[in-house]
Amino acid sequence: MSQRLVGIDAITAAAGRLAGIAQRTPVETSRAMSAAAGVRTLLKCEHLQRTGSFKIRGAYNRIVLMAPEEKARGVVCASAGNHAQGVALSAQLLGVRARVFMPAGAPLPKVEATRGYGAEVVLVGDTFDDAFEAAEKWTAEHDAVFVHPFDHLDLIAGQGTLGLELLEQVPDVGTVVVPIGGGGLIAGVAAALKARRPQVRVLGVEAAGAASVIASLEHGTPATLESMSTIADGIAVKTPGALTLAHIQALVDDVVTVTDEAIARAVLLLVERAKQVVEPSGAAGLAAVLQAGADLPEPVVAVLCGGNVDPLLLARIIQSGMYEEGRYAVLRTTLQDRPGALSALLALLADVGANIVAVEHHRLGTRLGVLEVEVQLEVETRGAAHVDEVTAALRSHGYPTG
Repeated sequence: MSQRLVGIDAITAAAGRLAGIAQRTPVETSRAMSAAAGVRTLLKCEHLQRTGSFKIRGAYNRIVLMAPEEKARGVVCASAGNHAQGVALSAQLLGVRARVFMPAGAPLPKVEATRGYGAEVVLVGDTFDDAFEAAEKWTAEHDAVFVHPFDHLDLIAGQGTLGLELLEQVPDVGTVVVPIGGGGLIAGVAAALKARRPQVRVLGVEAAGAASVIASLEHGTPATLESMSTIADGIAVKTPGALTLAHIQALVDDVVTVTDEAIARAVLLLVERAKQVVEPSGAAGLAAVLQAGADLPEPVVAVLCGGNVDPLLLARIIQSGMYEEGRYAVLRTTLQDRPGALSALLALLADVGANIVAVEHHRLGTRLGVLEVEVQLEVETRGAAHVDEVTAALRSHGYPTG
């Protein structure tokens, strides 16, 4: 049976309800992003939204439209973090009790923020799907109202207000690039864009390690991934919704994937050049623009949909991004185990401008002679060409590298 799609009237009505609730987030120009992508690129900074993501748009519209007796029963949701905060704040603003199920490994800042908005948080299982199952079971047992993270018409209409807002800010937009998890955001945004400006190209982006929508498009119905692996936890969803998939099939021009390495590079570029702190899922759209921007109708708008990133994870991502850019390298070599040998090696690295971050000695190993020591060096460099220069200098001075 075909699914009903959200219409423009529902989205404009949602925009009225969200007035004074959701912030009008800015669209930023960036010469650095445009130069890197090879196409005029703009950034829709939805990570600056209340709760740090777009989720409050859909969650508030969903809950405010509930009947009084439904609100009295309280709401329940499952989330890896962003939907949790959107539901928690929306429920607080509307005076509704909220219970949120989150994976045990959910980022601590997202857990604490959700509690800070007044929701009761239950940590369960290892994945979003574990939390989802627990939330559905509790909902049935306690006669509460389940607020789905993406597969509901009212929620999709709320997310679609981002599309309306974007058209007001960039009337001549050529391409809008939207990260996809369960599909609620791209469903709503595509519905708004195609209703008001049908020629706009809408491009969806999934993490390569969690591409459930592409699998579902191939099957024609929602497909479930056996496993997922990605740093972009906010878009790691094993099974998209039937409603959201119907919107994607009807309204989205294409869906592509990006690797974790590409996402890490995008996060790093945003921090360094745009001064924007964005979580991995929020940077997936920009990663896709950097990957294939020259082929997209301009101006291209990358939706930065979330900014709730654990500082420890951010540090690891930045380091990974630097490694991919050739600005951080791990080198191994062997020395004679005698006084002054390490000092000479470090002096050589200083001469070629490599900044040493860490040094490790290993004296035992099958590849080592009795009087040899293996040294592992972590160094900061100026790019891939500089890494080649450093490696060449080591080899020319008799230091094998690997």
